[in-house]
Amino acid sequence: MRNVAGPLDGIRVLDLTRYLAGPFASMLLGDYGADVVKIESLKGREFRPPGAKRDSYFFLSANRNKRSVALDLRTDAGAEVFRRLVPRFDVVIENFRPGVMDAFGLGAESLQALNPRLVYCGISGFGATGPYRDRPGFDQIAQGMSGFMSLTGTEESGPTRAGIAIGDLLGGIFAAHGVQLALLARERTGRGQVVETSLLESMISVLSWGAGMFFERGTVPGPAGQHHPLSSPYGRFRAGDGYLNIAAGNEAMWEKLADVLERPEWKTDDRFCGPIERLKHREALTHAIEEVLAAKSVDHWVTRLNQAGVPCGPVLDIGQVFRDPQVLAREMLVELPHAEVGTFKTTGLPVKLSETPGAITRPPPLHGEHDDEVLAEVLSPDEIASLRDQGVLQAR
Repeated sequence: MRNVAGPLDGIRVLDLTRYLAGPFASMLLGDYGADVVKIESLKGREFRPPGAKRDSYFFLSANRNKRSVALDLRTDAGAEVFRRLVPRFDVVIENFRPGVMDAFGLGAESLQALNPRLVYCGISGFGATGPYRDRPGFDQIAQGMSGFMSLTGTEESGPTRAGIAIGDLLGGIFAAHGVQLALLARERTGRGQVVETSLLESMISVLSWGAGMFFERGTVPGPAGQHHPLSSPYGRFRAGDGYLNIAAGNEAMWEKLADVLERPEWKTDDRFCGPIERLKHREALTHAIEEVLAAKSVDHWVTRLNQAGVPCGPVLDIGQVFRDPQVLAREMLVELPHAEVGTFKTTGLPVKLSETPGAITRPPPLHGEHDDEVLAEVLSPDEIASLRDQGVLQAR
């Protein structure tokens, strides 16, 4: 059981989500204290092949701090059990295509009739309205349609996807954000509301200055490559044994960089003597910097540049990240025991709160692990046994 108070302690969430955007949203709520009950299909769970001895890393990475109930919502009896649970909960989250929950008889209107304080959150690929409403939505589709991919990569590579499912994850973050806003509003109004977001809208919302460049200039920006489009030197550079990022974001930092690299003549070179000149001659400057960096290791330059006040950091692989002393000091690696995988490793909480910190206290649940524990709130033992006999709950 949770032993560290979180800001969402006392909030209860019925989680009907699967894959990544929805589970990530409900996991974030669970991390900060919400009691999240994952309602799963009797057939099994996403990303676990039939007969597999353990859940996949894909499932494990987005389902900590939850309890699991396996319930067949396609049956009248299963849907009725769900309706009996709804008055005891504050939030329902789902990521079916728009209209699917209504077809189950479990749409926002019907559930809020049972519980007017209910916050109902729907996550979809493209949103609940508009011409693409009924299309299935997946991360890479949203990356492409949002314009994000057109800004990522190089002229040679063409549009490039992010290395993680950034659309799904942003959709989950914005969904959790929306749920918390609705819960805050409920404190004033006493009523719940519907929260909607989509992968497409989430990706567009973080275009930031990428969209701003288009709005201001009327020209379409291309792939940003490995360097900041508005500043130089500001990007990825090769050193003797790997890559590092340098962000000389102003004139003082630029001059310090030239001094650390023992190239004071760069400060008076007509090609590099101002921000516009350095942008215009970025290729020549990058080549010159990498010639110097090649003589020493990434660690050497990261230490020297940071000591001089020039922002710099190594480009780490994932294994290096979880050995990094800063990452470990900030508790961004958490380990818990798990019945199937032995030791469950997961990323830590990115937001630290001094008084109500939240915690990762539950590994991802086994399929249907908490059927009896949760359903005992609304069903008698005989009713639970009867539902098992009917195949509405999984057999023991």
